[in-house]
Amino acid sequence: MGKLSGEQVKAYHKQYNLQSWSKQGSINPIPVEKAEGIYIWDYEGNRYTDMSSQLVNLNVGHGNRRIIDAIKEQAEQFCYMAPSYAVESRSLLAKMVIDRMPDNMGKVFFTNGGADANENAIKIARMYTGRNKIFSRYRSYHGSTFGAGNLTGEPRRYPLEPGIPGFVKFFDPYLYREQLPFESEEAASAYYVGKLREQICYEGPDSVAAIVMETITGSNGVIIPPKGYLPGVRKICDEFGIMMICDEVMAGFGRTGKLFAFEHFDVKPDIVSFAKGITCGYVQLGGVCVSKEIAAYFDDHLLSCGLTYSGHPLACAAGVACLEYYDEAKILDNVNAVGKVLGELLEQLKETHPCVGDVRYIGLFSSIELVKDKGTREPLVPYGKDPEGIMGKIIGMLRAKGFMTYSHENMLFVSPPLIITEAQLREEMEKMDQVLTQVDQTML
Repeated sequence: MGKLSGEQVKAYHKQYNLQSWSKQGSINPIPVEKAEGIYIWDYEGNRYTDMSSQLVNLNVGHGNRRIIDAIKEQAEQFCYMAPSYAVESRSLLAKMVIDRMPDNMGKVFFTNGGADANENAIKIARMYTGRNKIFSRYRSYHGSTFGAGNLTGEPRRYPLEPGIPGFVKFFDPYLYREQLPFESEEAASAYYVGKLREQICYEGPDSVAAIVMETITGSNGVIIPPKGYLPGVRKICDEFGIMMICDEVMAGFGRTGKLFAFEHFDVKPDIVSFAKGITCGYVQLGGVCVSKEIAAYFDDHLLSCGLTYSGHPLACAAGVACLEYYDEAKILDNVNAVGKVLGELLEQLKETHPCVGDVRYIGLFSSIELVKDKGTREPLVPYGKDPEGIMGKIIGMLRAKGFMTYSHENMLFVSPPLIITEAQLREEMEKMDQVLTQVDQTML
């Protein structure tokens, strides 16, 4: 490569690429020449800091030599082999994933990414239970392919409607915006779990195959379930023979300070979907882990799932190297140490800035919820709408300071690569502080 100038790269991108989630006429992409660690450089030498791990997937940062060398080594051996062949990288990665899962997990089905991981998770749940209905939450994003898009609850599902029969939505415990007063997290959990059980009874428990949840809601606000909530959902699933599916696509592989987010809540899912952090985007890969009972069912029942690139050898080689790096670099230790500092800095922002209504964080996974008024909690922009492009302007203000992230609804996200140091974090959060001061002064 290296044949194009920065101007040509940008011009060709705008002329020939359809960019996701964008009005094409207004895109202004940064032409990237190189990247290393948590930093990105454009062709003019300007440095930007990746404070969202791209799409909350680049956990190990850019330029990880261990992963790059593993991909090269696999490419020299062979680049592709169909899923029906036994391949060292695929076999080893499957074992490594199961070894890191709870002891009830049995096997892995590899996919290309998170959306088709969720697609296959619900297919497996339906085949195993013989039921058709799938419950998922309104404030959720599980992908935008047709099945995963119907699973999704937030406005990115709208272009898929009218949707597939059997997808049922329920409310998640979003306590910052709950109108009912609760004396404790446990009391809130009891209420939400009780309403979910009531809704399942109205839908017919014998028709419900699965309850699908992002263990920690990601791009809809890093909403952390209150104490007792996930064990309560687990109890409902056990009562009615419903599969509990945890979507760990964004929260998995160390983002929250544990390898998987469900570990914080003392539950064992029946099915786990994953992607993103398994290879950190070096080669795309996702997957579905299923319990030993589900795996045994398919010993003599057809697994009607298949993808040309299921368990692609290059991706699996990257995955093996990535998991080894997490262990050897003691990534979880860094997430917990630097994540503690992140939480302290976020609380300072909440205390200081009138525009910050709430901050939510766990490990290096966090959001800043912006409001017009702390007392009324009126969002800075209404749900599903931003007619004046306010959030885009704030992202632009951060970008001008070299702080790269994204927004969704009235929230900003701070989810840097898991290799970030405390010094790097403090440097970048000072930029956030400066931009929020501008928001206080000009947008309230």
